[in-house]
This record gives sequence, C-alpha cells and structure tokens, in this order.
Amino acid sequence: MIFKLKSVGLALAGLALGAVGLVAVARQSTAHADPATARQSLALSLTLFNQGNATAARSHALKAVSQDPSWGLAHAVLARTYLALGEGQAAEGELRRARDSGFDMGRAHQLSAEAWLLQGDTKRALAEAEKTDPRYRLYGLRIAARALAAQGKLPQAQRVLAKVLRATNGNDGLAWTDLGRVRQQSSDIGGAITAADRALAIDRGNVDALVLRGELVRSQFGLIAALPWFETALKVDPWRHDALIQYAATLGDAGRYSAMLEMTRRALAARPGSPQALYLQAVMAARADNDDLARSLLQRTNGVLAGQPGALLLGGLLDFRAGAYQQAIDQWRWLLSVQPMNLEARRLLGAALLKSGDSRGALDIVRAIAVRGDADSYVLGLAGQAFEQSNERDWAARLLDRAAIPARDDAKPFGSDTPIADAAGALDRRPDDPIAAVTYIRGLIDDGQAASALAEAQRLARLFPGAPQGHLLVGDTLMMMKRFDAAASAYARAANLRFDEATMLRSVEALDRAGDREKAATVLALFLSQNPQNIVARRLTGHWQIASGDWDAAITTLEGLRAQLGNRDAALLAELGLAYAGADDVDSARLYAAAGYRLAPLNPATTDAFGWALFQAGEDKAALELMRKAVSIAPRHAGLRWHIAQVEAELGDKLAARADITRALADPRFPNRAEARALLATLGA
Repeated sequence: MIFKLKSVGLALAGLALGAVGLVAVARQSTAHADPATARQSLALSLTLFNQGNATAARSHALKAVSQDPSWGLAHAVLARTYLALGEGQAAEGELRRARDSGFDMGRAHQLSAEAWLLQGDTKRALAEAEKTDPRYRLYGLRIAARALAAQGKLPQAQRVLAKVLRATNGNDGLAWTDLGRVRQQSSDIGGAITAADRALAIDRGNVDALVLRGELVRSQFGLIAALPWFETALKVDPWRHDALIQYAATLGDAGRYSAMLEMTRRALAARPGSPQALYLQAVMAARADNDDLARSLLQRTNGVLAGQPGALLLGGLLDFRAGAYQQAIDQWRWLLSVQPMNLEARRLLGAALLKSGDSRGALDIVRAIAVRGDADSYVLGLAGQAFEQSNERDWAARLLDRAAIPARDDAKPFGSDTPIADAAGALDRRPDDPIAAVTYIRGLIDDGQAASALAEAQRLARLFPGAPQGHLLVGDTLMMMKRFDAAASAYARAANLRFDEATMLRSVEALDRAGDREKAATVLALFLSQNPQNIVARRLTGHWQIASGDWDAAITTLEGLRAQLGNRDAALLAELGLAYAGADDVDSARLYAAAGYRLAPLNPATTDAFGWALFQAGEDKAALELMRKAVSIAPRHAGLRWHIAQVEAELGDKLAARADITRALADPRFPNRAEARALLATLGA
C-alpha cells in the first residue's frame, strides 16, 4: 500500500478518502481535528507524489497531519515524502508519530530502513530491511542494495538489484535508478547511462533518474549539455533540493554565477541551512576574492561537509590565503589521504609546506610530479625552490631551468608503488577486480613491458566496456608505443563515456601526434563549447589560434583569460604579445611582451615573445639579442628556431638563418613547415 506508491497510488488515494477502516488505527480526534479535510489533503499528497513532485506532496502531507494530528497513516505518508527528499531524520520522527498514533509498524520496516540509511547507519538499515513485510519485499531489497553500496559492497548491491528487476520483469524504474547509482560508483559509466535511460523510459517524471542522467551527461558531454536535464527535473519538482544543488554547481562551473546564486537561494529555501548550498555560495565568494564571506559561509555548514574533498580544498585555500599555512597543510594532507593523485591538492600542499619552511616536506609531496617529463613550470619552480632551500643547488638549478622552458616532454601515465610481482599476484587472486588490473598494468608500463601492458589493458576494456579507465589505459599504452592513431581511437571510446579535461587533453595530443591537427582542434572546440570556463582548454585554444595565425580570435581568448587570472601570468602575457604582434598592434605587443619578460626573464617563451615584438617594431638588433638568449635556454625548441631565423634573414645573416630553419624542420611537430621551406628557398643554397 503506502510502501509502493508508484504502482498503487490510486488505491492509496481511495484508501485515504474512504476506506479509513483499513488503517486499523483506533485514534482519538482532537478538538480541532478535521478528518474530512485531512483525507483530501492526503489524497492530493499521494497524487503529487506519484507525479514525482515529492516537495509538494510533503506540503500536503504536512497539512493532513496538522488537520488530523492523530491519524497514523498521514504521518506514515509524510515520512515517505521526507524519504524521497533525502531527509532521514525527519522521516524517522514522523514514523515514531505514526507508531504513537496506532499505525501498524509491521508495514513500515522498509521505511525505517531507508530512514536509517539516509542517516548513515547502514548496519541498522540492513537489519531493518530484513524485517520487511513480504508485500513490500522489493522496496526492502532496494534499500538493502543501497546500504550494501554505501558499505562499498558494490557487486553484492548489483546482485540484489538484479533480483528486484527480475521479479518485476525489468519494470521497476526506482530499481533502475538505484542500479544506475551503484554502477556510477563502480565507474561503469556506460552501464549507469543504460540504467538511467531505462528508468526514464518507465517514468519520465522520475526526478532522481533525471538528476542522475544530468550528472552522467555532465561528465559524458559537458556542462552545457547537462543543464536541460536538471531543468527538466525542476519542472517536475521545482523545489527538489538535490536537483537544485546539482543545477547550481553546473551553472557555476559554466560561469553563470547569477543563475547559480539564485539556485542556491532556492535550495536554502527548500532546505534551510543546506550545507551544500552554503558551500556553493562559499565557492562563489572565494572566486570573487571575498575570502571573509567565503569563510563565514563555510563555517555555517557546521562541519556537515567535514572530510569531503571540495570542502577540504576550499577550506585549505582560504587558510593559505590568510597565511594560516599549518591549517591549510592539515586540510590538504587529509584530502591527499583520500585522493592521493589529486594533482591540484598536491601542488597546493607543496606550496603550503614550502611557505611554512618545510622544504623537505614540500619535496616529498611534489617529487612524484616534478620528476615527470610533462611537469608544468609551477611544479618545477616549486620543487626547484624547495631544493634551493635545502641547499641542494644542483637539483635546484636543473629544475628551475626546466621551469623556464616552454616545451614539455610527452606525458606518461602515473605508475604504481606496488611491486609488479605483488600486483600480478593480486590480479591472479582477483582476475575480475578492475583496481587490481589497473595496478598491474601501471606496473607493466613502469617496467617497460609495453606489449604485456597493452594486452592487459585491452582485456580490462573488454571486461568493463562501460568504464572509461580501461579505454584510457589502452590509449596510454599505445601512446607509449607511439601508435598515435590507435591511441586516439581508444581515447575516443573513453570520451564517449566521460569527456573530461584529462580525456580531452589525451585525445587532442594523440590526434596532434597522429598528424590530424584539424580533428584535434575540433575535439578541443567541442570540449570548450561545453566547458566555457575551463582554463586549460582556453589556454590551449589561444595557443593554437596563435599557431594558425588567427590573431583576433587569439586576442579575444587570451584577454578573457587575463581578465580572470590577472596580470601575473608570464606565459599568458607572452602569448598576448605574440597575438597582438600578429595583428599588427605593435604598441600592445610590446606592452604585454615586456610585462611577461619582466616577470620571467629566464623563461625562453617570454624572452622570445619580447624579442618578436621588438622585431615587429623594427628593432631588429635588440630582437636578435633576446632571441639568441631564448635559443640558448631552449636549443631544441623548433618555434624559437623559426623566429630567430626570420630575424637573421632580415639582418642578412643567410648562413645562420638556413641553419636555424633546418633545425626547426627537423622537428616533425613543427607547424610552420610551408613558410619555413619557402624562406629557405629564398635564401639559396
């Protein structure tokens, strides 16, 4: 009856309106009770609940309870709406009132189980679910599955939900939604998408399934594509808290801050004191550099989000900005204990340790990413400073020199700390465990066993075709083997499941290395269209716009980044100098290039940009001096060789110009081959 509202809503409405005798409650009406009006309110509540609007259903159930406080069924229905809204404590309170009003609690074990589950007590939830009356067995099994998933027992949870779906011939939309969540936890993104779609095929008004599908679309296609799913969910239930939070977070990441603020305010109206809404407002305040407001909002969450990655990252950032380095260190260490490969947290923790005077600690944190060929200049500079403070000046000089070089080596996948023999043994014991497989594959890559790594990665991708990680591992191994076309295909399969920044960058690099720059640019543009605020994608877009000579577009892209990042990013200022030079705005080119050079005079990219701006202004000799400096720092960089060759040719030094063009053309990734060959021809033999 009330415990399978989706399938028996009309029967419940009839029960509430007329068959009061079935309630089996001998209740004493209060002086102000209005049973007839209460029955009408409860019937409307049930109708709205069946339509997916749990928030409005709760409002009318509250009216029914206020109109007849001693009616146990009204309290039970109110508890059910609280459960749908994720409010376990409120539901537990209403179930107690239902019991005190004479309601048969033998019919409510599954409701009590869900109330305990929402409060985080999975053991008690499982015990209560086992007591479920046979009439509501499938509901009880769903709660048991969710409790098992919360305990990390994901395969067991999926088996329980499969039992529910078999019993209903696959027609239980709520079970499909639960299965989608479990598959999402299991990183089976393809399976989660299928489950969410099946749930919505059964009931297009299933708000939980709409929110799940929105989350999956957000990772699968991007922020903008996800927005309509959350909007559809909010058309069904305009005040559903979870939908408002997901919608607000997506709007914020897409740069729509006014709309984000409005949604967080609605979420606070729907659930006063919502920690999630306050956290999102704190993030917005921090982005606006209003740290006092951000800290105040974060404190108002009353520790509910303590230990969660987002709150730890934000809290640490606020402490770091305030100079409270030890507090920042404590939060970021905790975050890394949960997410050891969170590179942003690793960089920040390294910076905080260095600021606090613990150079050794900083090295321990950033060493793993600083020694990689694709380490960025910030990490290299950080590690270099740490070595310098530790009086290891040889290492410091090497890293600081690398930090000044614009070109980075090819990216390699992170390895494993587990010895390969141990990883192989673990995989033998658990051949279907994806975590064991990933660890073993990483070990093979570290050991240089590319063929074996590829075979294992392909096996993992076949075994778990809906998990992006398997396809990414195939691509990573193929990239190591320099099979770029095949790697791009593997990354495309991963991108069809999860098109995030890391997958985009892998895809773009593989396509670029395979010689398909046009398709790589299309992938980058598609990602940026869905994630318009992504800094990495915007930087790469600006860089490629410069390379293709699209100067006006490059200026627009890079000026947008400068407005967001400020005037202390030397590489950004250097690229702006190049863009303005290409657009024949010599004054702006000199202004930006000079500013970048002042910030990083040992960086060959800033040095070259300043020299190129001077060359465009007709100051050839000063330009040549700067470019010689840039080439001496990064002698293998083809772009620097091409620039200095043009200056040398202008000054009549044909021999030097021919030598530098030849060196530039030796790099297979050098993009200006046609122009370089044309200039080489004009210089003669």
